[in-house]
Amino acid sequence: MMKTIGELHKEWLSLQPLRAEYQRRLDRKLMLEFNYNSNHMEGNTLTYGQTKLLFMFGETTGSAKLRDYEEMKAHNVGLELTRREAADAERPLTENFIRELNKTIFVEDFWKTDARQASSYQIHAGVYKTRPNSVVTVTGETFEYASPEETPALMSDLVAWYNATERQNALHPVELAALLHYRYVRIHPFEDGNGRIARLLVNYVLLKNNFPMLIVLSSDKENYLRILHQCDVAVGDNPTDGATATVAQIRPLADYLEKLAIRSLQVAIKAAKGELVDEPDDVDRNLRNQ
Repeated sequence: MMKTIGELHKEWLSLQPLRAEYQRRLDRKLMLEFNYNSNHMEGNTLTYGQTKLLFMFGETTGSAKLRDYEEMKAHNVGLELTRREAADAERPLTENFIRELNKTIFVEDFWKTDARQASSYQIHAGVYKTRPNSVVTVTGETFEYASPEETPALMSDLVAWYNATERQNALHPVELAALLHYRYVRIHPFEDGNGRIARLLVNYVLLKNNFPMLIVLSSDKENYLRILHQCDVAVGDNPTDGATATVAQIRPLADYLEKLAIRSLQVAIKAAKGELVDEPDDVDRNLRNQ
């Protein structure tokens, strides 16, 4: 599969720079798909059609909550921040950038309800968690992430590891993106927004290495979570082990992102050649009437 990615990436680079209209068409498609899917996966109720109207025409028609529109717009600001950060090849990854991403996608502090404990608590945007967080897995078990006390040191180590690995050029960009995604998620440094930040970080790595963005489809959420669970089983439930996982341990996730990267490269190459980038199974076609 890596050979296929290498060949497609080489073709993609050979087509640079794109004509302005082709670049705009591709950027718009990827922007809409990424914002819609990453937010929809986390419970945002906007349809693809509403998302498109919001970004193309500034319209907020429909019965969706105002917060869902604000969340979608804020997430796009986070995407633009990611693009700008990735455009500077010499700038290392920093904790400040990751915290800024979380602060950006939430804009301000807000209250969230914990259904399991029938209580509410305040989410502090851009601030590492101050209370333990966990998730109920597909098997019904409670899976704990890094504790609030462990989180600062683990995040410092994560950033240091990423920058050193990037300098060494030891991993293919897609493998590096997969490993950053997984290690970050196992820390789960914020009280909310960790999935969205993980997917933004994946595209930070790809954009920095001159790849088009990839999209994890919300319609594939169950498979995506199953793959992450497979990695958890291989790595073990100790948060520190999760934060130091190897590519071999998270191979299911790396393979999954490689397939998505191939799809994005194929779409980007079509766009670069002036071809239409809507596909038979395009999310636009599936959701335009919802």
